Amino acid sequence: MNIKLISPRSTMRPMDSAWKTHMAPPLGLLVVGALTPAEHEVQMVDENVESLVIDDNPQLVGISVKVDTLDRAVAIARAYCSRGVKVVMGGIHATACPEDCLDEADAVVVGEAEESWPGLLQDISAGRLQRLYRGSGRGADLASSPAPRWELLRGKNYLFTNTLTMSRGCPWRCEFCYNSAENVTPGFRMKPLAQILREVKGMGESHVMFIDDNFIGDPVRARALVEALRPLGLVWHAAVSADIGRHEDLIEAMAESGCKSLFIGFESILTENLRECRKKQNRVADYNRTIARIHASGMLVNASLVFGFDGDGPTVFQDTLDWLVGNHIATMTAHILTPYPGTQLYRRLQAEGRILERNLTQYNTAHCVFQPRGMSPAELEAGHRWMYDQFYSWPHILRRWPVSPRQVTAYLEFNLLYRKYGKVTCRLGEWVGMRNLARLARVLAYPRWRGKRGEEKLGRAEKLLVVRC
Repeated sequence: MNIKLISPRSTMRPMDSAWKTHMAPPLGLLVVGALTPAEHEVQMVDENVESLVIDDNPQLVGISVKVDTLDRAVAIARAYCSRGVKVVMGGIHATACPEDCLDEADAVVVGEAEESWPGLLQDISAGRLQRLYRGSGRGADLASSPAPRWELLRGKNYLFTNTLTMSRGCPWRCEFCYNSAENVTPGFRMKPLAQILREVKGMGESHVMFIDDNFIGDPVRARALVEALRPLGLVWHAAVSADIGRHEDLIEAMAESGCKSLFIGFESILTENLRECRKKQNRVADYNRTIARIHASGMLVNASLVFGFDGDGPTVFQDTLDWLVGNHIATMTAHILTPYPGTQLYRRLQAEGRILERNLTQYNTAHCVFQPRGMSPAELEAGHRWMYDQFYSWPHILRRWPVSPRQVTAYLEFNLLYRKYGKVTCRLGEWVGMRNLARLARVLAYPRWRGKRGEEKLGRAEKLLVVRC
């Protein structure tokens, strides 16, 4: 059977450049490809980095659906269904809101592909395809989850293909997160240590990005993984919850094993907002000490923030900016509070009559789609844009200068090449290739990567790029 897996084009936020859409491949579809038996022919098309041809005739089309790509996914599905091609929809939005997809596809997968995809392929081959496939509710056994099928990326132009996951889920169920949705498997599960190490080594990279929801969802097992990474000589990055500050030994171990930056969901500097969204693991009183400890270990902090909670008024933007600058936060990712359909937040705001916008392409954290309590929707959107403009302005880039000289190159690369002058550097990326440009950035930012082991992995294309630039 000829199978085509599709990731529809995402909607762009005003403050983002093409760097965002070229950032990394859709790992979920690569895992689906790996789950597909060898007798089937598989191709993966990511509309964010390549053109999508829809006048071909595969025997099965699988579409991964996010909330802001639903409209595009529906258009693709209708084009194929009109010609009699079987279409299956899955992904986070199909899991949270399967009713949005059932009328547009021949089948919908709710939950993790490992539990449904192999059986679905057997059913379609036998002519008994079901309308809905649901997992067990306990989640897949990650010990049997295959590594992504990297060869499906051949010829595709991404900034980073050195991404992987070591877990699924999160121990917390914050109100605005998809982990609060009824169809999403609750809790945190981690792959066996040996399996994670095989995936890391199998990538053949000296620079790795863990893109899990929460690297420290199980602090004990996270410590074991960090110790196992130590002798590999990697440079790596991860996302952690704000309670990392209560595990100071883990912070030190992560830095010593090669971790260079941590993405942390601080979300708000107001305790009442954290209480409102049930983010009980965050303690505002601990923030400054946590950041100082991470900086002292030599790692950078990427702070994730959300604006629009009921406790936020117009002054929250200046107050948050002052906090970010005062703590020398290296990078900042800001979001407008967005009630994703299926989450507890959506259900609460819908019950309160506060949902203002039903166009799901606007649900990309850059638009206000609900009625805030402390300001108007226009004030919230303007404050969000102001935060980006101010945080990445030259005066604040200089005021946030890293506390460690070892962090300076990486700090300037992200603040200038990715954020402030992102559109210019994207044009450079189109010339040399996004992935080659990212490799050069890593070489410059982390000299350790250029040691003996790193030089062995620096391919001919990268060497030419270093000479050319």
